[in-house]
Amino acid sequence: MINKEANDKLYEKMTAEQDKYRKWLLSLPPQEILNHAYEYTVREDVMCSLEDIELDERDAVALLKSPAPLEDIYKDWQKRDPTYMEDIRDTILDRARKNIQREKDRAGRDR
Repeated sequence: MINKEANDKLYEKMTAEQDKYRKWLLSLPPQEILNHAYEYTVREDVMCSLEDIELDERDAVALLKSPAPLEDIYKDWQKRDPTYMEDIRDTILDRARKNIQREKDRAGRDR
């Protein structure tokens, strides 16, 4: 199997897996859908990342051997310590500091 073919097959397999997950998700009551929103979003991000990278043939074939590579990747993602929450905290603090500075600037102009 050539590299492009392996990557294409993997993408097709994972797309079908995500489509099946989405259909299942849409069959649930709204509150239950919300309970799975984060998982759906991460899975979509995985799919976007897969579009941007080309795995070497060995890696693509290894993932193709899994019955559910997208689910496997998501489970591995959950075990990592992503800096996502750290980034959100930093953004909150940055926004607060910008607001403080804006108030200081306004107070200086009003004198």
